[in-house]
Amino acid sequence: MQTRINFSDVQDAIPALFGPANYVNESGLEQSLLDLMITRASQINRCAYCIDMHFKDALASGETLQRLYSLDAWRETPFYTDRERAALAWTEAVTLLSENGVPDDVYEQVRQHFSDKEIVALTMAVISINSWNRLNVSLQHTVPGRYKSQREPVVSAESAR
Repeated sequence: MQTRINFSDVQDAIPALFGPANYVNESGLEQSLLDLMITRASQINRCAYCIDMHFKDALASGETLQRLYSLDAWRETPFYTDRERAALAWTEAVTLLSENGVPDDVYEQVRQHFSDKEIVALTMAVISINSWNRLNVSLQHTVPGRYKSQREPVVSAESAR
């Protein structure tokens, strides 16, 4: 894959993308939930670099391999909580907005588990990762496999499986 444009060289573009991410990071949503959401959106958008990055970050934070490699089939597995399922359904609906909008049943599902403020933060998380995915995919900016997580590794019995 040949990089089309190195958007890192266009310095004023990068800070524009950090606004939504900063809002989400200060929202109080749990990092493990956000890791699942942004990895799932990256899978849908086929952003290999972001999948690699967020998979590695989630692992470093103690997420299990089983939950990560099953993420694209989350509906068919018992590995996710109802709250996570609601967030993943929201992530998919917002990411695939042009297909069906955000159906009422998905909204009702997310309302059962999140406050209004949290739903806005969930939506901002999806907006943020979709922006990064679109830059990376359309400009072929980065090559997957080179990313090294900056997170402090968490080792638990469950994440070691």
